[in-house]
Amino acid sequence: MIPADRELTEAGLAPEGRGRILLIACGALAREILDLKAANSWTHLDLTCLPAKLHLYPEKITEAVTEAVTRHRDDYDGIFVVYADCGTGGLLEARCRDLGVEMVAGPHCYSFFEGNATFAARDEFTAFYLTDFLVRQFDAFVWKPMGLDRHPELRDMYFGNYEKLVYQAQTDDPALDAKARDCAARLGLAYERRLTGYGDLATALSAL
Repeated sequence: MIPADRELTEAGLAPEGRGRILLIACGALAREILDLKAANSWTHLDLTCLPAKLHLYPEKITEAVTEAVTRHRDDYDGIFVVYADCGTGGLLEARCRDLGVEMVAGPHCYSFFEGNATFAARDEFTAFYLTDFLVRQFDAFVWKPMGLDRHPELRDMYFGNYEKLVYQAQTDDPALDAKARDCAARLGLAYERRLTGYGDLATALSAL
């Protein structure tokens, strides 16, 4: 498993890059990408991950991706960016276009895991989403950064307009389901689990 919070982590990078494609991905997607690679024998795809914690500072994502593309582009026949917009306000898409690389379509991973068309049709404004990664890392990426470990009274201010927590499950794991239920209870929200699998992520990578 690639650590998600290292400065830059890499798996199976080919020194020559002949006929190979590099995936530059959010660390929060590392496990899912590696699972898809193994299940489909996509040995032509290599993976390098940027820290998942960049999602706490989306204004830094575009430059981090740019640096990674610049560092690796001479070693590969193609580069694919495994980020959606992810809070960059269109800046990442514009930069990828300038760099001549493609990226995953959609506003964020919650959308492409469910399928962008399906997610858009739901038109849910009162749902708080978790993925497998965020269930595992709930304290590190939600509870503590929001200060709820120190000031639990802030919960209603942050989540008072939400009605439910939706766990978009990539895998069928009872332990993660139980933990996601606990996350919903801690936030005072109703709970819904959707087994989305890998959604449009699998479709995008298979096209490579």
